Amino acid sequence: MLAKEKMQLIRPFFIVCLAVLLAACSERAVNSPYAEGQAQQNTLFTAFTQRSPKYLDPASSYSTDETPFTYSIYEPLYGYHYLKRPYELEGRTAEQVVQPYYLDDSGQRLPQDAPGELIAESVYDISIKPDILFQPHPAFAKNEQGDYRYYPLEAQALKNIYAITDFDYTGTRELTAHDYVYGLRRLASPRVVSPIYAFFTDYIVGYKEYGDELRSINADLAATDWLDLRQYAFEGVEAIDDQTLRIRIKGKYPQFSYWLAMTFTAPIPWEADRFYHQPLMHEHDLSLNTWPVGTGAYMLTESIRNRRHVLSRNPNFRGEPYPCEGEPGDLAAGLLKDCGLATPFIDQVVFSLEKESVPLLGKFLQGYYDIPQVERGDYGVAMTVAAEDSPDKAALYKERGLDLRTLAESQLFYFGFNWLDPVVGGGDTPEQAQKNRYLRQAISIAFDWEEFVTIFQNDQGLIAHGPLPPGVRGYTPTPEGMNDTVYELKDNFVQRKSIAEAKALLAKAGYPDGRDEQTGVPLILYFDSAGGMGASASLDWMRRQLAKIGVQMEVRATDYNRFQDKMQRGVAQMFMWGWVADYPDAENFLFLLYGPHARAQGGGENASNYSSAEYDALFETMRFLDDGPEKDAVIAQMVQIVQNDAPWMFGYVPNSGGVYQQWVHNAKPSQMVRNAIQYLRIDPKVRVEKQALWNQPVWWPLWGLAALAMVGLLLVGRALRQREQQAVHKEGAC
Repeated sequence: MLAKEKMQLIRPFFIVCLAVLLAACSERAVNSPYAEGQAQQNTLFTAFTQRSPKYLDPASSYSTDETPFTYSIYEPLYGYHYLKRPYELEGRTAEQVVQPYYLDDSGQRLPQDAPGELIAESVYDISIKPDILFQPHPAFAKNEQGDYRYYPLEAQALKNIYAITDFDYTGTRELTAHDYVYGLRRLASPRVVSPIYAFFTDYIVGYKEYGDELRSINADLAATDWLDLRQYAFEGVEAIDDQTLRIRIKGKYPQFSYWLAMTFTAPIPWEADRFYHQPLMHEHDLSLNTWPVGTGAYMLTESIRNRRHVLSRNPNFRGEPYPCEGEPGDLAAGLLKDCGLATPFIDQVVFSLEKESVPLLGKFLQGYYDIPQVERGDYGVAMTVAAEDSPDKAALYKERGLDLRTLAESQLFYFGFNWLDPVVGGGDTPEQAQKNRYLRQAISIAFDWEEFVTIFQNDQGLIAHGPLPPGVRGYTPTPEGMNDTVYELKDNFVQRKSIAEAKALLAKAGYPDGRDEQTGVPLILYFDSAGGMGASASLDWMRRQLAKIGVQMEVRATDYNRFQDKMQRGVAQMFMWGWVADYPDAENFLFLLYGPHARAQGGGENASNYSSAEYDALFETMRFLDDGPEKDAVIAQMVQIVQNDAPWMFGYVPNSGGVYQQWVHNAKPSQMVRNAIQYLRIDPKVRVEKQALWNQPVWWPLWGLAALAMVGLLLVGRALRQREQQAVHKEGAC
């Protein structure tokens, strides 16, 4: 009994010692989140922080967190050159970016330089590259007789199938123009929720009528019936042959080419639409929203909602070459080393859920994430600011060899004046219009946006001098693009005009020293804010800016829904708003000030309700112009008009950027190039080495524990020996 008891007592001590010895001998970091050997694989590790992507169906997807998936899986006709800036369109599945030909009202062809107002239709004939294959997918699988294996599918056949990878068979076929036709028809389907359909009805010939027709047809179908869009055509989109797509646009709209670079216009194989429209597919979470079907570099191979998603190399992808040209500085940055090599370089991309930013960044600094979040442009900015504020963090980031990049991108935050307001708006008479213009100009001078960017953006932003941000054609940097209503050039430096000049303009507006010249009543302006931010530091800052010229500001803070309602009705006097480019053309920003797009009258994106006959006429001219000197001159005129009218204080362009581990190559931050994963390359060997170096365990506490265990073992052994001796004496006495 005593020997058995002794073994039971000393066994835990042996286990502790053995664990310490084994851990100390292991070369693998004990805190690694990877399975054994996974870090050595050609896999990119990144995170997502909110929810799983809601829409992976290209017809519905319009959220930034979905783009790493949709643009890696699907291929629109066009894309953006990965390295060139300003952004340049190029063919993706299309042979090239085509110029449309033009027709008049009678269908006769017009010369390419015909005036825009004479053009009734623009016709795009786009050739598709041959030998492009869809990813392997069960929707294409056929049996020996050539029949589809999984259509029709009995309900019981879906037992225990909750992922596309659960099907035993897959197939593929070649991409054709018909797939783009089907995808564009599908945008008009009443069974699909698409944010772009209404917009396209303004441009694609016959699109609205086609949508109305589909709604009528769908009303006569049972919900379980498949709406086969191959059976219902319209004149605006058609396949001339298997490799040629024709799209007809109303009038002339050169910017339409940019929409062909968005996944809204991605190809959809009819087989996938039919495959997913079967009984119980929805109940098993099988749809294009969860398991997309594309021709891109990657395919979704694992999807655990709100936990983990995996993109894997599409074995059918043709291998597009890495670019050999870029902008100045790309060669020195090493971004052209892989010139001509077939992409993609990475085999898998693993997205893991991280609900909090602190553990996400902690794991990134440990080397367990290669990029914090592929689609987010704020990590590079935040870590750059942290390095500037903290020498310790700057040293840590340098020691880790992190690649931190920030740049001003194609977005803008502006301070708007409501053109319908009697005080800060357009005015009912020429005299009142001029006085209100003086008031807006005075306020524009008083607001020190340089100080705002320093305080609230940590100097990570660019002061805007007009409605166009960098990266957009027509943007002109200072001093050439200086807003001379607000700034002046002194000794070759751009400087904000003085408060004295602002006060002089305020007096000309009828408010000397901030009081109405007729009544003596102080001028009070109202700023509408969403989210109950009336006591925030930024709003206090705004009050101080107006106080410089003797004007008072009151904040009317409401929830976001109420704020949206005020904007819709045109009753907010002043507000702050922003815009991120959908495509890198001046039209995408200048339309925000186009009169017919006024929010209060037409529900458009002109939140200021600005109206200028001269500006509107130039806008209508500009939107018909192809890129070139004539278009640039018109854009410059429009910018000068709004600089003088000041319907906005143009505010600032926030920096965007990325942060990458030293073993991630070819990274170039961008808000336009959404299929960037295709061009990235990693060095897993360096990753493994750095993970081991940065996560070396501190063993002395465990060795101390082992020493204590040994001491305890000795004490226990001594106690047991004493008990054995006592037992022997008792037996002898008996």
